Amino acid sequence: MQLILASTSTYRAEQLKRLGIPFAQEDPQVDEDILKQAGLPPAELAKRLALEKALQVQQRFPTALIIGGDQLVSFEGDVLGKPGSNERAVQQLMRLQGTSHELITAIAVLGPAFEEVHCNHTRLTMRALDEAALRRYVEYDEPWNCAGAYKIESRGIALFESIESTDHSAITGIPLMELTSLLRRAGLELP
Repeated sequence: MQLILASTSTYRAEQLKRLGIPFAQEDPQVDEDILKQAGLPPAELAKRLALEKALQVQQRFPTALIIGGDQLVSFEGDVLGKPGSNERAVQQLMRLQGTSHELITAIAVLGPAFEEVHCNHTRLTMRALDEAALRRYVEYDEPWNCAGAYKIESRGIALFESIESTDHSAITGIPLMELTSLLRRAGLELP
């Protein structure tokens, strides 16, 4: 069975390579802004976006097994996505510093006779840092394309006091432990 990652994310592709199974990558071509305006709670929004991405690719590859994913930050009732620029990244980090927030990572796996969606919740507590420290971090890591404006897999780890998660791989885009369970249930043979 053909496996397709419905994402252009290099981070998610690198993670999926860890499983040692061949896969293709396809752009899901989903207008996320429309769904973000629907007013859904953060976890429901992440699941809906992951499912929508998988559904869009499934229309083009109906016999394949499709993986869709989405990630967002929930903080004080707001959904924080990718900041889009280094300046907005600093602004997001200034809001998050010295507090805890939730990183929500959703995955959807769709096949010809299979559909499951999973949501992972990670609680992160950021150190109290001044703007100068956050600017130095942003200059180095350029996390403008990451939810929450940090890259845990790089220097972003130094921003945090604690991380609580049932699957730490979810932090970089795909909860691999849950994904392997979903793929097995969908009929894919894994080690």
